[in-house]
Amino acid sequence: MNFKRFASLVPPLRAGAALALVAALAACSGTPKPKPAELPANVPLLGIRQAWNIRIPAVSFPLSTDVSGDMVSVGASDGTVVMIDARSGQESWRANAGAPLAAGVGSDGSLVAAVTTANEVVALQGGKVLWRQKLTAQAYTPPLVAGRRVFVQTADRTTSAWDGQTGRRIWSQQRTPENLVLKKPGPLFAFGDTLVTGVGGRLVGINPANGSSRWESPIAAPRGTNDIERLVDLTGNVSRVGDSLCARAYYANVGCVDGSRGTLVWSKPAVGAEGVSGDDRFVYGTEEDGSVVAWRRSDGERAWQTELFKYRVLTAPLAVGRSLIIGDSTGLVHLLSRDDGKPLNRITPDGSAIAAAPVLAGNTVVIVTRNGGVFGYRPE
Repeated sequence: MNFKRFASLVPPLRAGAALALVAALAACSGTPKPKPAELPANVPLLGIRQAWNIRIPAVSFPLSTDVSGDMVSVGASDGTVVMIDARSGQESWRANAGAPLAAGVGSDGSLVAAVTTANEVVALQGGKVLWRQKLTAQAYTPPLVAGRRVFVQTADRTTSAWDGQTGRRIWSQQRTPENLVLKKPGPLFAFGDTLVTGVGGRLVGINPANGSSRWESPIAAPRGTNDIERLVDLTGNVSRVGDSLCARAYYANVGCVDGSRGTLVWSKPAVGAEGVSGDDRFVYGTEEDGSVVAWRRSDGERAWQTELFKYRVLTAPLAVGRSLIIGDSTGLVHLLSRDDGKPLNRITPDGSAIAAAPVLAGNTVVIVTRNGGVFGYRPE
């Protein structure tokens, strides 16, 4: 049994049962992990320089880093939240949410929202806590801050909207929860005047004014005879190019939806747990076995695949310029060609595992490590 796959599953409300499930799965995971493929000597075909770095406390949860313009918000496991100007690498402010964090942070460049292990959503601004409110269940997806509101999705499939300045709850909508959900970040983003999130294997468009559903489109449908086999939650980053919204369903499919109509364009089998990135030609993703794959955005056919990183644990990719930037659990950051997946360069920020998918703020690529290193790099 593949424990790496199932360690991120939790019942949405029964924390004690979650611990029992994880322990049971760990006990039956006796197959040793394959040894990661040896990497060839690094030949730097594309220059990249470190512009700055700062330190935050260690990061032990599946972090998501949020970007708004040139401002980057990051959170550490102990509740530390930092706003950084990516142009200079200077901290705008640093504060603490008052409890350990359960997921990454969301921001509009001024207001920052975080969710804690105490099942609270906390809003911070200018280095101070503005307000905190209790949630119906734990949240693993970072909040979205948009339109002077904070949007949150919790593990019991409740989506809620809160006034960004006062913390007043504006609306809350709950769908029937499954017996198991992923303990990983899922999609929650603004697309035009629509709030888009993941519910099971479906990408769902919501009216942000009242929480009513506008459209639903399945990336993957549940299959199998038990809760684990039927789990197809959407996970990680979504690639947005025009009206094309492409997402990954956990260990099931990668697919693209026309966001203007809410209809599925294509869906293809894919075995991975991290989100996707993309451009107008391709959708890029990393698979469970360490493969990196490019699907054609128009029809989902595979354009290329590289097994250079076989059996390495990879982050979701970031498409920047002519390269894909991918972190791994050994502390390396890889730059690959977007055209064919061939290596262009690799760097080692601080030697600890890369904690989050790289993000782009202005012209700066931001990398966060498990040891709390936040690095700004600029490809040349």
